[in-house]
Amino acid sequence: MYRSVVKCLFVLPSYINNTNRHFVFSPIITSNYSHFSTDSNTQPLSPPNPNNYQLHPEIKASSSSSSSSSSSSSSSSTAEGAASPHYETHSSKEEQRQRVEYQDEQACVLRASLHHVVRLGWTEAAMIKGARDVRVSPSIIGSFPRKEAALVEFFMDDCLQRLIDIIDSEELGNLIPSERISKLVQIRLEMQAPYISKWPQALSIQSQPLNITTSFKQRAMLVDEIWHAVGDQASDIDWYLKRTILGGIYSASEVYMLTDNSPDFRDTWAFLDRRVKDAFDLGKTLQEAKYLAEAVGAGMGNSVQGFMRRVFQG
Repeated sequence: MYRSVVKCLFVLPSYINNTNRHFVFSPIITSNYSHFSTDSNTQPLSPPNPNNYQLHPEIKASSSSSSSSSSSSSSSSTAEGAASPHYETHSSKEEQRQRVEYQDEQACVLRASLHHVVRLGWTEAAMIKGARDVRVSPSIIGSFPRKEAALVEFFMDDCLQRLIDIIDSEELGNLIPSERISKLVQIRLEMQAPYISKWPQALSIQSQPLNITTSFKQRAMLVDEIWHAVGDQASDIDWYLKRTILGGIYSASEVYMLTDNSPDFRDTWAFLDRRVKDAFDLGKTLQEAKYLAEAVGAGMGNSVQGFMRRVFQG
């Protein structure tokens, strides 16, 4: 077998030379001792020492060139990697800018659509009219997944922002809390007075399963802003109780307003004032019940006296 191997190694180069191919056979690895032996007395070979091997000069040159090329490629890739974050940052900023511009365009379409709600209702037709008013292709309406709901929700957000601006600009400190609440709820309901004939349709859109979550969130934010304007600092169960009660008052006044034929909705504002007053009287009653429970639990005359003082002071 070894002869065959040696024969192949020496015959193959000569054959290649005879075919006019420039091939020079040279051992790639040279060793100071032989690995192959047929002598039965030969001692077992010890593991080869890597230090005894020497690379052929051509292999050294090729290995050094490959290592230099790999290092240069790695450095170039590193340079590309260092440059890529800048490119990605620039690309992300450009995408963000385009997204903001598109959202502004959508807002312009929705705002213009409100002018057509009185005649066309909270419909896609009103949105198409609004798009044409601002010289935008009506195809943009397809970018709103919930078309009519997007229009109603835009109106609700816009009214909330306008109410916040009024809260920041007006002085409400000279009003008692109940009057402040009544005034702010009235201001908010007056914003939808121009659309009162179409507001039942808006309520129907808000009550749909896909829209009710956003509708509830918008009303919760409205109620929370009103309580903050009053100066409420509650952080316990009263926080939830107050907002639940005011949310009910707002919704009841909103529905009452739909059937109010009085001039400037005077009956609605009277209804609102009564409901707010009843809520504050209920709050006082609940506070009195709390004091009474404390007094009964203490079971002492001094506590009862303190309870009476707090009731008449409140």
